[in-house]
Amino acid sequence: MNFTKRFKMASGILLAGIIISCTPAPKTSTQDETPVNAEKSDYYVAAYVWPSCHHDERFGDMLWPEGSGEWEVIKKGNPRFDGHYQPRLPLWGYEMDNDPQVVEKWIDLAVDHGVNIFVYDWYWFDEGPFLESALNDGFLKAKNNSKMQFYIMWANHDVKHNYWNVHKFKDDTSLLWDGAVDWDNFKIIVDRVINQYFKQPNYFKIDGKPVFSIFSIDNLLQGFGGSLEEARKALDYFREEVKRAGFPGLHIQWNQGGGSIMSEAAAENFSKRVNEMGFNSVAMYNMGGLNEDYLVYGNNAVKIREQMDAILGIPLFPCVSIGWDDTPRFPAKGIKDVVLYHNTPESFAALLSKAKKYADSHPEQPKIITVNAWNEWVEGSYLLPDMLNGFGYLEAVKKVIKEDYDPYSK
Repeated sequence: MNFTKRFKMASGILLAGIIISCTPAPKTSTQDETPVNAEKSDYYVAAYVWPSCHHDERFGDMLWPEGSGEWEVIKKGNPRFDGHYQPRLPLWGYEMDNDPQVVEKWIDLAVDHGVNIFVYDWYWFDEGPFLESALNDGFLKAKNNSKMQFYIMWANHDVKHNYWNVHKFKDDTSLLWDGAVDWDNFKIIVDRVINQYFKQPNYFKIDGKPVFSIFSIDNLLQGFGGSLEEARKALDYFREEVKRAGFPGLHIQWNQGGGSIMSEAAAENFSKRVNEMGFNSVAMYNMGGLNEDYLVYGNNAVKIREQMDAILGIPLFPCVSIGWDDTPRFPAKGIKDVVLYHNTPESFAALLSKAKKYADSHPEQPKIITVNAWNEWVEGSYLLPDMLNGFGYLEAVKKVIKEDYDPYSK
């Protein structure tokens, strides 16, 4: 059966379970009318990069003593039920994500298939950076990085001892790192990202404003004593420093992580915090609404997106996940914790097509679609080719984004 026929079969199933809102709520964006500062493209497909597969100079010996970063854990993934695809097997082998030659190959592959932005997870623990080498030594030293843009998602979440290596730390659930930072560290972060990243010619900007995404708003608040007002002062300080550096401003993105349908009270509180803290857009790290069946997962994700779209007054950028299987990190997890059924490139293409239609229905905002992820091997969500699907997921992106393939058309 050829690729297009398989797409139509899968999308026909997905269509039955997903409802699209044809009348999205109007946005009152703070953006001006100048175009996105990016290579000429109708769509901006931004894939998250999880930068753990190299030896971190600060904490590598402590976390992953074998010297290959989180590959150490990924290789030890074990099947929990019949047909469970573990360990995940990368088609190109266990390559280091801070090797510029590896990233050069990534960039060519991504751009050829319609992915034109990498969103790098970025960490600051114990008053210093963590896992920065993937970006600093991999992407920024890749000879062809001008072909692609990037921006940072500050992953300021807490980390327990056994979260990233349960084989070493076993049942130790005590806190290893607190993701909250105080004013002193926040100012260091601001200076670092402006000078080290924002000034790169291929840093992604909207209306000339560098985009900076923040993962944990709760930890952002905690770092400033739980005060929304003080956190807003910190973000305003960030904006002023960016202007002092010669940019017209800063585009700060609230990253919602995953998500679920919110109660009326929770939705009201979410919208209020977004507005009062002055965020410019909302994105998600994965699409939310996790379920064993990818078709249900996608249906849930669309409903979550519809709710958020209805309550926000700023741009919401859709996210499409490839799957979910983080069992290598968690020995107690099993079949109920894994996206298993209908988890195929064809189903992904159908959901990506819906995200594209959402972007088309919001002409007042850039057509940005985030994808979880480029290389989340340890969570079972990656575009990079593997031994099971080959280049199937990348081919799906290419067909939907570059070749305008619509699985729902007759």
